[in-house]
Amino acid sequence: VFSEDLHASLYFVNASLQEVVFASTTGTLVPCPAAGIPPVTLRWYLATGEEIYDVPGIRHVHPNGTLQIFPFPPSSFNNLIHDNTYYCTAENPSGKIRSQDVHIKAGKYFLREPYTVRVEDQKAMRGNVAVFKCIIPSSVEAYITVVSWEKDTVSLVS
Repeated sequence: VFSEDLHASLYFVNASLQEVVFASTTGTLVPCPAAGIPPVTLRWYLATGEEIYDVPGIRHVHPNGTLQIFPFPPSSFNNLIHDNTYYCTAENPSGKIRSQDVHIKAGKYFLREPYTVRVEDQKAMRGNVAVFKCIIPSSVEAYITVVSWEKDTVSLVS
């Protein structure tokens, strides 16, 4: 170890974050997972390589490198901001490092969009087996789990 190595470093603190799903009513804070000595300059970019900029009341990068997406009404959903892939960089005299991509998205379920779960119509002759399928809209299927089936409010299967 050289003495100069003890005075300069650049490293990831927690590089495991790959996806952030948040509610439009709460927004989210995403820290840049890098640090170093001397202190680093942290910047956020879209996966395309375009450095992001502050959009007052919508998106802000704090001096400590934390990316903030503010709460928003569902009618203000914007794919470029609310469902996109970002990464951050850290730079100091030791060099520059890039985080892995982080997909940040407002979950559609959290946008409180109306949806209907229904049972697919089936035809079967008396005495034969009919297989029923629960149809869940694709926009919310990642957030919905079928836990039971009911007929006239009587549970058929747990």
